[in-house]
Amino acid sequence: MDESKGDTSVQVVSGPSKKVSKSAKRKQKRVLPEPYSSEDVLWRDIVALLGDDTVDLGFAFDFREEVEVEVSALSSNGDALARSPASFPPWVIVAPFALPGERIRVRVYRSSRLHSFADLVEVLSPNLDLRDDGRAKCRYFGQCSGCQYQMLSYDTQLGIKRSVVIKAYENFSNLPKETIPEVLPTIASPLQYGYRTKITPHFEAPPKKARKEAETSSTNSTDKPTWLKIGFNEIGKRTVLDIEECPIATPVLNAALGPIREDIIKNIWGYKKGVSLLLRDSIEHLPSDISSIPSAEDEKHICVTNHKETVRERVDSTYFEFPGHSFFQNNNSVLVPLTSYVKDAIFPSSKSSGPTHLVDAYCGSGLFSLMLAPHFDIVAGIELSTESIKSATANAVINRLPEGKCSFLAGDAANIFSTVSHFPPDKTALIIDPPRKGSDEAFIEQLVRFACSTVVYVSCNVHTQARDIGMIIDRMEREGGGRKYVLESLRGFDLFPQTAHVESVAVLRLV
Repeated sequence: MDESKGDTSVQVVSGPSKKVSKSAKRKQKRVLPEPYSSEDVLWRDIVALLGDDTVDLGFAFDFREEVEVEVSALSSNGDALARSPASFPPWVIVAPFALPGERIRVRVYRSSRLHSFADLVEVLSPNLDLRDDGRAKCRYFGQCSGCQYQMLSYDTQLGIKRSVVIKAYENFSNLPKETIPEVLPTIASPLQYGYRTKITPHFEAPPKKARKEAETSSTNSTDKPTWLKIGFNEIGKRTVLDIEECPIATPVLNAALGPIREDIIKNIWGYKKGVSLLLRDSIEHLPSDISSIPSAEDEKHICVTNHKETVRERVDSTYFEFPGHSFFQNNNSVLVPLTSYVKDAIFPSSKSSGPTHLVDAYCGSGLFSLMLAPHFDIVAGIELSTESIKSATANAVINRLPEGKCSFLAGDAANIFSTVSHFPPDKTALIIDPPRKGSDEAFIEQLVRFACSTVVYVSCNVHTQARDIGMIIDRMEREGGGRKYVLESLRGFDLFPQTAHVESVAVLRLV
């Protein structure tokens, strides 16, 4: 793969400009971002806006300089991109919470290669075709870094996320355009607010000066100090924003957050270090009869705050238990559409028969393995974490799967195919659901050698997914002996409404 794709001929040279800052003079040459990182994704968007042949003259705006610009596009990370005014050299301003077509005033706080990051000071001319600030349900929207799109209609959010998938495959797959299918419309989340089953607010310990003042002060110790902020990161800053309620979190978590905050305020002087809290929505108890799905009224939920405590979730009629610190998708409402889509992709209605064996790489606590087990003869789940394998194995027992139906093995996903060498490749489907960094070359090499009939790649980072899909297709074409993988479909899933994040599902079929 050519990891320099998209950088082309952009270069740093000395030359005249309207203004060259002191920092730019000191550092004319800037280092390219790490490939496939969020910085690299932004860089591709900047180059697309300015043009491949743009020359970096070493220009940069001054710290806290204010400038008026018109937004040209949204980055894949959800920020607004605006070209510098005509009197300035080619440059891009990156600012939050603004939309294409809007004229905005921004205040620059940091500059990098061909772009500056800025705070949004004011929307001078809003795009009323897109923006309706009345849609925002959070009083801190525009300050908190958690959400980017609360001012947009939900249909608009879904359309933007489809565009992110399209751009990812244009920029990172290295595939010919004609081999990339039309990206299907993004699958919506059934819940657009109140969906997030895990939040991690945080706070800092008392500063030394405040602690000394408290020791000599007669102030009521139960009063909340002005410096104490319990919440999430403030946009564009390293400070914590004090937040009493998060509208995208489930009602159970918001109900628990208030008392947790009160307890922290009461005992704040006992903290020697800052703390990152854990709040997870959990079913209180599994039902005695798991074959009957309880009503919402009968299924009591609690907030788990101990990372070692067991969390319980139900996806349709399947139950999952896992430790509080373990990974599990944070939007329960979309998991039935997601797993159903993966199942339908493996078993298209146009085919009379399908795979009999399933390999679930990066299986975690067994979400895909257990949800899809009824449709396969044998399922093998592989996961690096022995703790996750323990949870997945226990979850198979909880859901009364026949003995031998599902097996879960702890091991590096790069070596998984040796453990399933007895599976018939032409009757085997593979699900890949890796972490953000994606797969590696060793894993892809084994995947191509095994050559299973269907690959479904579920990703929380569409950019590394695009890279990996391109590598799989390219390698199979070179080493497949006449066989090749065809990218059959691409589709985004909205697991995090109101944010810029999009999950992606890619389906490969061996022909």
